Amino acid sequence: MSLSKRRWLAAAVGAIVVAGSQLSVCPAQADPEPPTPTPAPPPTGLQHNVTYRARADGTSRGAVVAYKIDDKNVNSDEPTLLPGFTFEVNTVLTDPKQAGMEISIQWPYGSNLHCEILVDDEIVAQADQFIAPRLFHPRDDPLYGTLQCGAPLNTANPTPAAPAPTSAPDAVA
Repeated sequence: MSLSKRRWLAAAVGAIVVAGSQLSVCPAQADPEPPTPTPAPPPTGLQHNVTYRARADGTSRGAVVAYKIDDKNVNSDEPTLLPGFTFEVNTVLTDPKQAGMEISIQWPYGSNLHCEILVDDEIVAQADQFIAPRLFHPRDDPLYGTLQCGAPLNTANPTPAAPAPTSAPDAVA
């Protein structure tokens, strides 16, 4: 048998082995136990579509827009607020009274700031403020250059106060 016939024979045997392995049946391994389905949490209430809109008419470099992204978290973005441009973001909240946003710009820039909060396509909060340009950072007003709209963003969940310990009256001997 010549060398070329041996190579062809080896290639043919290899092809038959590969094809035969594809035709054989492999038994599937059984699961030890079927997974138990977890019950879905009960609905906590009606969800509301919330739309936040922010606009700055003027020079407003370093703008930051912070808003409630869900019932417990606050998100912030740094959009380029140019005149005629409106920043808009949509989210879903369970309690629409928690919808709030805050717009701030860097000093020394000044601008007309405008914000709107829409819940289920109805305006529930709207605010406008003119921020005058300043040469120096105002030390007496830490919220200078900030417009708040809707609910405050920095409220913590209320926790019940611990009852004051009561002491028993001392026994008289």
